[in-house]
Amino acid sequence: MRKILAGVMVVTGICAASRVSGQETQNTPMRSAIVDSHEGVTIGIDPWTSASRYKGKFPKKNPYTGGIVGLHFSIRNDNDEPIRLNRERIRLLVQLDEENKQELQPMSADDVADVVLLENHQKDPTMRRLPFPIPTGIGGPKPARDKNWTELRDACQNAALPSPVIAPHSTMEGLVYFDLRGEFDLLQNARVYVPDLERMTTKQAISYFDIGFSQDSSH
Repeated sequence: MRKILAGVMVVTGICAASRVSGQETQNTPMRSAIVDSHEGVTIGIDPWTSASRYKGKFPKKNPYTGGIVGLHFSIRNDNDEPIRLNRERIRLLVQLDEENKQELQPMSADDVADVVLLENHQKDPTMRRLPFPIPTGIGGPKPARDKNWTELRDACQNAALPSPVIAPHSTMEGLVYFDLRGEFDLLQNARVYVPDLERMTTKQAISYFDIGFSQDSSH
């Protein structure tokens, strides 16, 4: 697991989201489907792949209805010093076909609301699977962002990680969103990279995590 992250092919929107309750003591058991650990840090990931998983945080529209998956992260810091996580550098690697892979960036709350309410990224089973488009960023006019858009955007932000810092001997949990355009079956052989973790007191980097969804959860 101690590797150097190779260059990435970045393809969708930006940001991560998570739960406002923030950090809990390390005694809280991790409730994740996939768990990996080294250097005093444990990361668990649970893909939310049904609409019912989102109801508690999204009473109306939710990311799943727009073809977006939320990966529920549980990050436990068993070190005696705080850990800093660069959430924007988390990547989801998906296998489009035998020859093509893509690495996706997490999405921002604004991006999630845009895709769910203003765009149509639903899966079309008659279309050939293509690489996800590179986000265009600013430049084009946006459709009207109404009250519903604001409510969904706020729900994403309210569920966001309250801080990039995980306190010593505590656990932080929350969602990280990726636009799969409804191709949720891509998660079967997907991998997650978490490349930028650092001990804040000693400024020592922590080896990056490379977590495969097909691996045994006891790993």
